[in-house]
This record gives sequence, structure tokens and C-alpha cells, in this order.
Amino acid sequence: MEKQHTEVQGHIPEIRQTLILKASIEKVWNAVATAEGIATWFMPSDFQPIEGHEFHLEAGPFGKSPCKVTVIDRPNKLSFNWGKDWVLTFELIALDDTTEFTLIHSGWDVDSITESGETHAIVRDRMAMGWVGMVDKLRKLVEA
Repeated sequence: MEKQHTEVQGHIPEIRQTLILKASIEKVWNAVATAEGIATWFMPSDFQPIEGHEFHLEAGPFGKSPCKVTVIDRPNKLSFNWGKDWVLTFELIALDDTTEFTLIHSGWDVDSITESGETHAIVRDRMAMGWVGMVDKLRKLVEA
């Protein structure tokens, strides 16, 4: 089976998805930077948009996944550490009556194993596909 990503000297590229949402930046921000919004399209959590806030994503069969907010720049950027290795960042840019939304999932390494015992290479490809569905759920939420 052909790999869907390119490994360069132990590095696995970040997952990056950018889309234009037909919604105001404030509406998108509320969907990605509140516990209620995140639960609707991603996972339930006890997230709060406060730098340094430690919270958990309810990762279904994988249990509670520890996270820590590292950047809050309302309404343009949110970033948090996810588990022991990953960083998840949401970047928003207002474009008239639409919003450019970029999701960046970084922290991949060919030598690392996830908490569930799988290699980053395997999990990265599965999560890249999963993010396609997640951002589609976000689109449906904010464009409703």
C-alpha cells in the first residue's frame, strides 16, 4: 500500500486543511473556541479559551485525552497541545462575509508511538482522512 504522506529524515508532515466558510469570523470562532461548539463538530471536552487551561477531549474508545491551551488570539488563532505529542491549531482570517479556516495538526514523528500503541505514521494517515469529515461537520454547523 502506498503511503499518503512523505517522510523526510524522521519527520512526518503536519495535517493542514484550509477552507472558506460562508460565515462570519465570530461565528466560526464560537464554533472552534467554545466547549459547546467543539462538541458539535469534533469531540466533547471541558475546553475553555484561556491560555494555560488544561482540559480533556472525550476521545470515545481512546478515553480522555489530556490537552493544554497554548495560544488564544481571539478571533484569529487558537492552539493547544493534544496528548503527549500533538499540537492542534485553528487559524481564522476574515474575508468580507466569509472566513478562511485552517486546521493544522502537527507533532508527527516516525519514531514516536501514540498512547494507544500505534506508530505516528499509521495514525497520521487515518487522522488526515478523519479531519476531512470533521471540517465538513464544522462547515455544516457554521453555514446553517
